[in-house]
Amino acid sequence: MNKILSLEMVNITKRFPGVIANQDVNIKVNAGEVMALLGENGAGKTTLMNILYGLYNPNEGDILINGKKVKIRSPQNALDLGIGMVHQHFMLVPSLTVTENVALGINFKNKFKMDLKVVADKIKKLGEKNNLNVDPNAYISQLSVGEQQRVEIIKALYHGANFLVLDEPTAALTPQETDQLIKWIREIIKDDMGVIFISHKLKEVTEVSDKVEVLRDGKNVFSVQTNKTNVDELAREMAGRDIELPTVDKKNEFGDVVLKVEDVWAKSDKGTDALKGISLALKKGEILGIAGVSGNGQKELAEVITGFRKVNKGKINFKDENIVNKSIQYIIDQGLGFIPEDRLHMGTVPGFKVKENLILKDYLKYPFCKNFILKPKYIESYCKTTVDEYDIKCPNINTPTHALSGGNIQKLILSRELKRNPVALVASYPIRGVDIGAIEYIHEKLLEARNNDVGILLITEELEELLNLSDRIAVIYEGKILDILEADKATKSKLGLLMAGVKEG
Repeated sequence: MNKILSLEMVNITKRFPGVIANQDVNIKVNAGEVMALLGENGAGKTTLMNILYGLYNPNEGDILINGKKVKIRSPQNALDLGIGMVHQHFMLVPSLTVTENVALGINFKNKFKMDLKVVADKIKKLGEKNNLNVDPNAYISQLSVGEQQRVEIIKALYHGANFLVLDEPTAALTPQETDQLIKWIREIIKDDMGVIFISHKLKEVTEVSDKVEVLRDGKNVFSVQTNKTNVDELAREMAGRDIELPTVDKKNEFGDVVLKVEDVWAKSDKGTDALKGISLALKKGEILGIAGVSGNGQKELAEVITGFRKVNKGKINFKDENIVNKSIQYIIDQGLGFIPEDRLHMGTVPGFKVKENLILKDYLKYPFCKNFILKPKYIESYCKTTVDEYDIKCPNINTPTHALSGGNIQKLILSRELKRNPVALVASYPIRGVDIGAIEYIHEKLLEARNNDVGILLITEELEELLNLSDRIAVIYEGKILDILEADKATKSKLGLLMAGVKEG
C-alpha cells in the first residue's frame, strides 16, 4: 500500500430516509497530524467516517488521497488503501477468541488453514508495545468493555494501516490507559501517520490534536488550530449554546436504606474472585458513587445486584427482601432500574425499533397490553411522548435502534428506566461516549430522580462526574470496598490514591 501523505473529503453529502446526515462536509488531514472531529451525538461524525471506511457510499462529494480521487466501496478497500478504523460500537464476534477475531480479516497464504499461533504472538507484541495488553486466547464475551476496545485498537494496528480513524477510542478506557493511548498517538504521527480522533472528552482533544473540526447538524461550523482554542469554546461550538454541568445540592437527611449489599462474593467470567466481601448501603434520595479503575469489580457488582450474575456468598437486600440469585425479571418487577455499561448489546436489542426498546421491560403489562394483546395506539402515543420528553433524536419511533447515535441510545435507555418510576437505579457508566450536551441532560435527569427519592448507585471512572453528582463515594479496589467518603470531603487526589489501592492512615 502507498503511504497516505494527505487525505481530503470534499463536499460530502449523505442522505438517509427522512434525514440528511452530512451536507457539503469538507475535511483535510495530513500525515504527521491529528485532527479531532467533534460534534454532538447525531451531528454526522460517525456517518462521515463510515463513508471514509467504505461502509456507506456518499450521495455527493469526493475522497482524495495524495490529491487523487479514490472510490472506497468497502472496508477491505479502505484497508488496502491504508485506512484503518476503530469503531465506537465494537465489530467483534463475542463467541470467538481475541486471536480468532483478529484473524477474520487476514488473507493467509494457506487458504485452508489459519496459523493462529502467529496471529496470537503478534497480538501479544502489539499489546506490549502499545500498553494495550489483552489475552489472545480470551473469548470476547469474557472481556470487559475496556478490554474489548483494546482488541479493536489492536485489530486496526495489526492490519498495518498508516492512517487511523479512532471513533471514541477512549470511551471505555481507564484514565491511565487513556494517557498511554494519547502518548502513543503523539508518537505514531512522528512516523508520518495521520489520525482522525473522534471524542466527546474535550480535555483529551486539546491534549492529543493539532487541529479541530466541529460538525453541527451534519455541516462544518468551526475549524481551528487546537492551540488557539479551549474546552469552553469547543463545547459552545458543538452545542450551539453555553454548557453548564449541574452539581448536586447537599442534603442533610436521606430516606431509609433501599439497597443493602452484605459480604457479597462473586466470580468473574474467568472463574476468579471478582467480588471479595463487598458491603455497602444505598438510601432513598441518595447518589452513591462507585469509583475505581476498570476491572476492579464494578461490572460484577452491577450484575449481581441486577440479577445478571450469580452470588456465591452474601446477601443483597432490596426493599428489605433478599434478592440474591433471584431472576432478572423478578428484580425488575420489584422496582430496580439498570443502565448497563454496554448500551448497544445489554441495554437494548439493536435490531428492534425505538418503540419496541422503550417498552421492552413492560410490554406484557397494562397499559401496553391487555389479555396478552398489545395496544398499538397507546404504545404509539406513549413512545412519541417519551421521545419528545427526553429529546431522543430519531427520524421516527419505528427507526431501528442501532441506527441512532450513541447518545440517543443512552437517552432511550435512561427514559425507559426512569419512566418506570424505580425505587433504586444502578447507573453504570451513564455518560460513556456521549457528547457534552447529552452529559448535561443525563446529569440533570439523574439529579431530578435523586430529588424524587430514587436511590442511585452511580458507577463511573470519571472523577469529575462522581464529585459533581455523588452524596457519598465508595472506592472499589481488587473486589473490595477500600473506603467510603462523604463527597464534600473527597478530592481527585484522595480518590486517585484510593483507586490505586493506597489508603491513608
